[in-house]
Amino acid sequence: MFDSLVDQPPDSLLGLIKAYQDDKRTKKLDLGVGVYRDDAGLTPVMSAVKSAERILLESQRTKAYLGPEGDILFVSALQPLLFGARATGITGLQTPGGSGALRLGTELVALAQPGAQVWVGVPTWPNHAAILEAVGAKVRPYRYFDTATQTVLFDEMMGALSQAARGDVVLLHGCCHNPTGADLDADQWSETAGLIAERGLFPFIDLAYQGLGRSLDEDASGMRLVLAAVDEALVAYSCDKNFGLYRDRVGALFAFSRDTTKSAAIDSNMARLARVSWSMPPDHGAALVRTILESSVLRLAWHEELVRMCARITDVRRTVAGLEPQLKFLANQRGLFANLALTPRQISTLRLDHGIYMAPSGRVNLAGMRAADGDTLVAALAHVGAFKESNAELS
Repeated sequence: MFDSLVDQPPDSLLGLIKAYQDDKRTKKLDLGVGVYRDDAGLTPVMSAVKSAERILLESQRTKAYLGPEGDILFVSALQPLLFGARATGITGLQTPGGSGALRLGTELVALAQPGAQVWVGVPTWPNHAAILEAVGAKVRPYRYFDTATQTVLFDEMMGALSQAARGDVVLLHGCCHNPTGADLDADQWSETAGLIAERGLFPFIDLAYQGLGRSLDEDASGMRLVLAAVDEALVAYSCDKNFGLYRDRVGALFAFSRDTTKSAAIDSNMARLARVSWSMPPDHGAALVRTILESSVLRLAWHEELVRMCARITDVRRTVAGLEPQLKFLANQRGLFANLALTPRQISTLRLDHGIYMAPSGRVNLAGMRAADGDTLVAALAHVGAFKESNAELS
């Protein structure tokens, strides 16, 4: 059986974790794996999460299965956070993280429309294409962003989507674009929503960083514009980042249909697909989120901490942007990531000579550093010729 298997290339980001850990230098920067870190370099457990865990410890009476839908009260508590208090036509279920939501959503698309075409702006999160292709979807890439000019290629995006056929799927980043940090502005979201509605396309929105860009409502505003314009959509959601629950894998898949008579069929098909994928999702993280959102005291504490996290990321961006004119674009982008125009040689030199670790694509996790590290990063980038006036240094 196993004789036919061939070695698969290792995941480059996971390899960075080990390489960074094995590096004995005291002055090093991990800008690779996309997790939030505080000024002490730690990915903290949020205070509201700690409080919710104490509540669960005392109040939870069973660890019995919940069913393939997971914690439905968790799903219900999330809905107004994403869609607003008055949203209708929304149904959903719990998933193991945002990745589980994306996988389940693509399986639902493949079930409803085998061989569906999915339009994906590039660069994008590397796992997007892998998940889509695993269920037989046909990925149609188009250029979304130019790293050399740090510009969203909106005209190219609209031109590509104008060629999409009715029923084609459009995968969109809800906010804090991964890997570029470059989101659509309000006018561009409005235009995109109009084109999707006009051409009868199906939006599939990946919303993984709500609250870490501008605010909870602003980070959901683009998604809400799209949903207001269309009859059907899917939204993959992650609580891993904005609740700091990375290893607990907390997410949800939401389906929107203006025709509410379809809700039962959507629910039953999502539950069936979940049942054969992971049977029942893990409960603990979702129970924590539900406990926080159901308590006005814990919800306020969580929101205040989230606002501080967002402010810290913004401060890092503005600090680094102010140190080098050619990095000023960082101040106008949002979320954890930026995608720098670096060559493989430059990225390797940053790691070997300066102890600065980043993805092979040039994606950097700005939330993994302190504002005080800005001088170190900028000096290292200058040394490897990242800025035009420094290109001679490695020639």
